[in-house]
Amino acid sequence: MERMRRPSPQTIAVLQALLAEPDAWRYGYELGQQVGLKAGSLYPILMRLADRGLLEASWEAPAAEPAGRPPRHLYRLTGDGRELARQTAPAPARARASTRLRSAQ
Repeated sequence: MERMRRPSPQTIAVLQALLAEPDAWRYGYELGQQVGLKAGSLYPILMRLADRGLLEASWEAPAAEPAGRPPRHLYRLTGDGRELARQTAPAPARARASTRLRSAQ
């Protein structure tokens, strides 16, 4: 049985950024800017999360403009990724989430 370690603070920051808009597809560059991580730290985190089934990854459809720009990778949380993001949220955020869940029932 594989033991699940607590994610690093950098991974938690990425999860929280994605949880803010859980249905939205996000670019890696945009996430890096938001959480203050450089590509050498961010992309290994995104690849690990995708390999574990916590993120969906997709290639952007080619656009007509600007010509020559390569397609970009897009990311969003899976259901399991959302659950992990909620579990690793700072305590006040977890309390707000549980209050929203109770009021929605």
